[in-house]
Amino acid sequence: MAWYDRFLGIEREEKLNPSQYVISRDQGLTIDSRENINNYRSAYEKLEVVNRAVNMIVDDSAEVPFDVGQKIQGINPIKKEIRRTRVDLLLNKEPNPFQDVSTFKRNLLIDLLIDGNIFVYYDGAHLYHLPAEHVTIHSDDRTYVEKYTYDHSIDYLPSEIIHIKENSFNSIYRGVPRLKPAFRTMQLLFNMRNFQDNFFKNGAVPGLVLKSPNTLSEKIKERMLQAWVARYNPTSGGRRPLFLDGGLEVENLTEINFKNLDFQEGIASNEKIILEALGIPPILMDSGNNANIRPNHRLYYLETILPITNKIKYAFERYFGFKLDENIAGIPALQPELRDQASYFATLVNSGIMTPNEAREALRLEEITGFDKPRVPANIAGSAANPEEGGRPTETPPSEENK
Repeated sequence: MAWYDRFLGIEREEKLNPSQYVISRDQGLTIDSRENINNYRSAYEKLEVVNRAVNMIVDDSAEVPFDVGQKIQGINPIKKEIRRTRVDLLLNKEPNPFQDVSTFKRNLLIDLLIDGNIFVYYDGAHLYHLPAEHVTIHSDDRTYVEKYTYDHSIDYLPSEIIHIKENSFNSIYRGVPRLKPAFRTMQLLFNMRNFQDNFFKNGAVPGLVLKSPNTLSEKIKERMLQAWVARYNPTSGGRRPLFLDGGLEVENLTEINFKNLDFQEGIASNEKIILEALGIPPILMDSGNNANIRPNHRLYYLETILPITNKIKYAFERYFGFKLDENIAGIPALQPELRDQASYFATLVNSGIMTPNEAREALRLEEITGFDKPRVPANIAGSAANPEEGGRPTETPPSEENK
């Protein structure tokens, strides 16, 4: 209630803000995955372009390590009693006794792309991946989430779960799979494959029509059909010669152009749509040499990989309270960016704005003894007796002996 309403004694109905409304509306509901991820999982397993694209994003994202910094000021982390070295161990070396960090990250990323959600359980010592398709969220209007349930049998407190969501336009609880915009396109690819499979299972024979100048009874038609199938069976490869009598004629139901059966143009167009939905420049999937691959590869990291790792980074920052940064020094596609940074820091060092060691720290390089003082440019007036303070050094006049 506004202050002027209280001053005037006006009673108004208290309204919920949009977030409160959604939480109140979903109170008591159990929110499973809103998508039928079996469709996306099937596409990942059966469509080459989906499998290759998803694996490409998963592999590249999983190889980006996190540098663990100091405690972040101004936030209230969920887990406060944990050391920085422990966070570094969990995120970069060994999340739990049963998985290496690469396998652990790949499991998380597969869920993010296929389901749109990541669920990580922290037991106070280790991190464990919970397959998103088996996790149910129980909503609550006061605490947002009452609990998480795995496989309808194991309950977890909200403080035990790190939930990382993809973008969503209709739910504050679960994210939307990245493959969803390409769902229709994937269905088209499935239909094309099924058509090809069925066509060749039929012996690559189009539909046929048997024409007779005479009116035949159903019994005779059935007998002729059985005889036809017995002699000319596409599924078994039978190709026995046929003798047509009684004016019987055979016609193709449709004219088949075998060149068009490969659907090359349609498949290429649909694959491009799938790649764009996942944020992969189609040129990166071309094995040929192309001068535009390198800038597109860099764009792919900046627009797809790093935003994904950022989602994971921010979730763990909030949970553990330590500053995390992606270490991109080992990513070849981003090395031009590092060269630009080196040139930038060189300008700052030569201008005396920062010390060489401060620049090295920013570039994640080790400090060098004696590089802790800022340089003073030669064009800045200073003591001529001490060139390090700036100015032109004093020229010593030649002695009489040297004349």
